[in-house]
Amino acid sequence: MTDLCAIARNSLIHHLSGHRSALPYPVCGIRAACFVTLRDASDQLRGCIGTLEPTQPDLAQEVAQNAISAATRDHRFNALSFNDLSSTRIEVSVLAEPEACSFQDLDPKIYGVVVVKGHLRGVLLPDIEGIESAETQVDIARRKAQIAPSDAVRLFRFQVEKHVES
Repeated sequence: MTDLCAIARNSLIHHLSGHRSALPYPVCGIRAACFVTLRDASDQLRGCIGTLEPTQPDLAQEVAQNAISAATRDHRFNALSFNDLSSTRIEVSVLAEPEACSFQDLDPKIYGVVVVKGHLRGVLLPDIEGIESAETQVDIARRKAQIAPSDAVRLFRFQVEKHVES
């Protein structure tokens, strides 16, 4: 498979160095949703943005778009600068199609979760350090979407194919 982390890094280099034209991306030949996670030199989260459904015609473009968004639009962090790139590690999680599930079907080490109430959606990727139980996973996803603990929700789970920059 195409090196998705290299696509993410190249799009960040291009964007953060001031270029606004699109890079020519290799064609992966598939449409898929993905999340791009950025970590600093001490492995702390620096940005994470993604999609639950594909929004671009090809996975390479999806990765590039989400990488730029993770670096510049994650409201929890200041925008990444070009100088930050050398100490930034990139992870790309390609999502399988989410499937409806019950609480008992969740395993935070294997599945990500989507918590839905009306138009509100909270998402949490699988295998996040410190999240050992489905209860904790769902609670965090609820908070991210500002869904009250007592509100009835629909649950969906998904698996990811994770690519980590070496």
